Amino acid sequence: MKRIGKLYFRYGTMGSAKTAILLTTAYNFEERGMAYLCFKPVTDTREARNVIRSRIGIERECKWIYQDTNLYDLVCHLNEDGGMLPGWMLVDEAQFLTPDQVDQLAKVVDDFGCNVMCFGLRTDFQTHLFEGSRRLFEIADSIEEVKSTCSCGRKTIVNARIDGDGKIITEGEQVEIGGNDRYMAVCRKCWSHKRLND
Repeated sequence: MKRIGKLYFRYGTMGSAKTAILLTTAYNFEERGMAYLCFKPVTDTREARNVIRSRIGIERECKWIYQDTNLYDLVCHLNEDGGMLPGWMLVDEAQFLTPDQVDQLAKVVDDFGCNVMCFGLRTDFQTHLFEGSRRLFEIADSIEEVKSTCSCGRKTIVNARIDGDGKIITEGEQVEIGGNDRYMAVCRKCWSHKRLND
């Protein structure tokens, strides 16, 4: 009987433990002897080597996804080479996928019955959808928010970009890689008020 897979999208703001969830999911698969692969777009340059690392300090080796990587072809080659197709593919920083790559993942799900679980941000520092996230919202079978709390107690929605003085920046390129030194997850109200007060 052919496996039936799903395309999942788990999104949240920075610091909401998305990557930690991915890594603990991988650990659980390993403990149960389940085949899986981890991927991450090379756009995230915070690591010098191909690893997915959580802010809490755990990490796992992954395969890089380049701008021109065809994810469907990659899985086809695994199949042709006699390798075992994974039951699960875990993708970190999925907002950096191209729309075509999201479509390729959907085709992997539909043609091979693999489950593909993508983790990423919904929007950029200006509250605009990333291309990869937009496509996942359009075609994913299952969408779930990983929630976190703003310092004021409301739910975080915005990945605010900050300067060296901790002030919110509202202009610049969509992609600028950074951690706590460059970004702060806040609710919409705090983001709006801080922007107005600049």
